[in-house]
Amino acid sequence: MTNETRQNRFHSELVKKHKTLPARVMKISTPHGEVQTPTFMPVGTHALVNYMTPDDLLRTRSHLILGGNTYHMLIKPGLEVIEKAGGMHPFMGWKGAMLTDSGGFQVLSLAQKGGLCRIDEDGAHFKHPISGQVLHLTPASSIQTQKSIGADIIMAFDECTPETGGRDAALAALKRTHQWLLSSKEAHEKNTCSVYGHQQALFGIIQGGSFQDLREESAHFVLDLNLDGIGIGGEIIGFDMKKTVEIIHWLRHLLPEQKIRYTMGVGLHPQDLIDVVSAGVDIFDCVAPTRNARHGSLYHGKVVEKEGRLQFEHEGESSHILIKKSLYAKDPNPLLEGCGCYTCQNFSRAYLHYLFKEQKLGYAHLACIHNIHVMQDVCLHLQRWVLES
Repeated sequence: MTNETRQNRFHSELVKKHKTLPARVMKISTPHGEVQTPTFMPVGTHALVNYMTPDDLLRTRSHLILGGNTYHMLIKPGLEVIEKAGGMHPFMGWKGAMLTDSGGFQVLSLAQKGGLCRIDEDGAHFKHPISGQVLHLTPASSIQTQKSIGADIIMAFDECTPETGGRDAALAALKRTHQWLLSSKEAHEKNTCSVYGHQQALFGIIQGGSFQDLREESAHFVLDLNLDGIGIGGEIIGFDMKKTVEIIHWLRHLLPEQKIRYTMGVGLHPQDLIDVVSAGVDIFDCVAPTRNARHGSLYHGKVVEKEGRLQFEHEGESSHILIKKSLYAKDPNPLLEGCGCYTCQNFSRAYLHYLFKEQKLGYAHLACIHNIHVMQDVCLHLQRWVLES
């Protein structure tokens, strides 16, 4: 294998497992660089991690992001614009590794909003919100869109399992997801590179809702296809963390050690990252850190080890501070003592309080930097914890 070929491929390998727990460190090699896990993926659904530049992301030690979303990129700006730019990487100015998602979650979301989307065995039908044109998102068109986006990791088209509807709904979503996975793999294997010539990894998604037997059935189906990595999806994942961890425990003994494990939508709180990594997961994404920041909720706490486990310890009842509160109006301290982020190194709580109350755009920029930095700092603590065990 030539050096050029080696650089233009996806590869994952186990670096080290924790001596007593399922937590581990993995190395991911992609055409756009290497990533060491555990790592949090900031979410740029609309080709932008809100209020953060690529340089901001690098300063927070983000090396893998979720860039663009199949559904949203089809709507705006459209594939013609992205392809003319040379793909999502140059379009949004991000040179590092990137994952994109298939549009499956948006299918669920639209279907729940008064029938804006109709799902059948072939895919999802929905109207373009601007032109009114009826679009049909299928496994093949989802994969082709992701090839135009050009991400290093692409996801098989799936139906995100709703928690309403019970077992019947979970089983129906499972069957569609498995059928769509076969079609996604077939479409991908026609050419495993993006339209720009970069190798892409295809991840399958384990569904099954809150039912252990369905989760195990789905895991066997996904693993039998020998894909590049494994996603664990469904509406419950990340929403109910106790159940999320339980589902991981159901599945872990089935999952190959050399493949990346991705819990989709995990990262509402810093502790969530610790919980899933301790259970054996490698990567995760969530819109919450930047969304919380914009609405004035800023992470506050530190990672400590207690009885051989890590936890995000905070003062008081909450792991965040609400910067709008008047008690911060004259507070000269940084958001988080000892935090190395640009915001904490240069600005006070009083300044952030002022910007928030005055609705200045600069507030959202500085707040998002802090929250993403805290999430990546938790990941670095987890890496060291495993490597030093």
